Amino acid sequence: MRVPHRLTPSLALAVALAATAATVAAPPAAGQPAPPPPPPRTAEAVGYGGAVASVDPDATAAGIEVLRAGGNAVDAAVATAAALGVTEPYSAGIGGGGYFVHYDARTGKVQTLDGRETAPLTADRDLFVENGKPLAFADAVTSGLSVGVPGTAATWEQALRLWGSRSLGQVLKPAERIAEQGFTVDQTFRDQTAANEARFRDFPATRALFLPGGALPGVGSTLRNPDLAATYRLLGRDGTTALYRGPIGADIVRTVQHPQLDPAATRTVRPGALTGNDLRAYAVRRQAPTRVRYRGLDVYSIAPSSSGGTTVGEALGILAGTDLHRLDGTQYYHRFLEASRISFADRNRWVGDPRFNDVPTRQLLSRRYADSRACLITPDHVLTSPLAPGDPRHPAACGTAGRAAGQTFEGPNTTHLTVADRWGNVVSYTLTIEQTGGSAMTVPGRGFLLNNELTDFSFTPVTPGVPDPNLPGPGKRPRSSIAPTIVLKDGRPLFATGSPGGATIITTVLQVLLGRIDRGLTLEQAIAAPRASQRNTAVSDAEPAFLALPERAKLTALGHAFNDVGEIGAATGVERLPDGRWIAAAEPVRRGGGSAAVVTPAR
Repeated sequence: MRVPHRLTPSLALAVALAATAATVAAPPAAGQPAPPPPPPRTAEAVGYGGAVASVDPDATAAGIEVLRAGGNAVDAAVATAAALGVTEPYSAGIGGGGYFVHYDARTGKVQTLDGRETAPLTADRDLFVENGKPLAFADAVTSGLSVGVPGTAATWEQALRLWGSRSLGQVLKPAERIAEQGFTVDQTFRDQTAANEARFRDFPATRALFLPGGALPGVGSTLRNPDLAATYRLLGRDGTTALYRGPIGADIVRTVQHPQLDPAATRTVRPGALTGNDLRAYAVRRQAPTRVRYRGLDVYSIAPSSSGGTTVGEALGILAGTDLHRLDGTQYYHRFLEASRISFADRNRWVGDPRFNDVPTRQLLSRRYADSRACLITPDHVLTSPLAPGDPRHPAACGTAGRAAGQTFEGPNTTHLTVADRWGNVVSYTLTIEQTGGSAMTVPGRGFLLNNELTDFSFTPVTPGVPDPNLPGPGKRPRSSIAPTIVLKDGRPLFATGSPGGATIITTVLQVLLGRIDRGLTLEQAIAAPRASQRNTAVSDAEPAFLALPERAKLTALGHAFNDVGEIGAATGVERLPDGRWIAAAEPVRRGGGSAAVVTPAR
């Protein structure tokens, strides 16, 4: 194994000083204008001309700016995502990947792009095995080993080429301006920085960018990132060739192969094997979405390599035979949790990168299979977890197929945006760098963090003797839980939604869908509702607000157990009203509150 590279003291100082010069906390430098105040955070907006919802007001404003200038939903989605790379850099950026779902109003079709990161071409199933044992998760996260080939920039370019109306350079301009002028640090950003402070301090380029002057950025201060502004300018001028075949890619490879540690750091940071050949070989996958019929609606999402579309879709199929609207709160939550439990049992056993595994996507989403699993649910007790999977190719009523398959840990971060335009096009897009702060390694001089997405692979088979479709492989995409979703009624958009949150993305999206479709909630109410997440474990995760519900005692009496995990997810959505107006909806509280806006507010 190669030895981690450490900077010499003089080189470390030079890197730190150079990066410090690139990042300035408020007050602004002499002669440099202060950035405009951030737009207000609004959880719901209603109006005409298009809508944008994200977790950040500056990013939402970037998307609205593009829509007002005549851009379409795809143009605005890329602009919003690029701005999130500035203001939400611990969740997303060009050092990561994601999944893009698009409704084309002209053709009436939903199409998707798989921009997931890939393992190096030299990777094998023992990528995270050392001396015959799997690495500790913490050791793998902060390492070059965890960095997959980024797919975000290629996704932007592909989406614009297929469905956009503006060039990459044009839609990157708002984000470039935010990076140059700076954005206002809020409490969430400071808290996320504090949670990563020890890791960030060990990498000079990261420390200089996100710990300006060696300290946590203050709430209300201005954080600038001119390095990222320059990176965006280069991408806008030369296209993604600059990343996949050019100087940005060369810097990524250098950072992964030779992690630049502070000489005083005590942690061991393993190098990765990512090469220029891996970058050149990367390709975004254009593929058919998942689709299920539910209550007369068409629910579209992303197919594997993500498990989001299949798992949400299977759970909807399981619940389709029950009138959830008429159930009391206890039975509604009970069935939601049990359907989640069952669909996760199948997800863990069957879903992985379809280029490496025979994934039964069609069968997992079939009504026949859903019925064979729905009969497991009874109203008066909880299924035992871990529950064994079924066999989607040979469904048997209430049957199982072998032993239960476990699942690996997925970081709880990521970010989601939802966009619609005046013509009726819609984008639901989730992008990520995995863990909050990714690998913690900033590419020196480029202004963005690298992902740690390869830790989404199983390091070794999770359950000995049970086939694991999520082991590493050459050029393989790790399984994701991302589930950007668009719901059509009579072939036209009704609403779209999605969320960050690791494996809880699936249960969050499912809960938003059920709240909006079955429980009579508005989209904003469905997003704000208290959440729980059951993922084929004996104990379900839950938010404090869920644990305070009056139904909790009755759920506990049925056998449900809950673990308080604080916040779950940070969803956004858009909805088309019958009169042609759009609703944009975001979180009112989670992650400090999201940001929803429309081009022309209703009077």
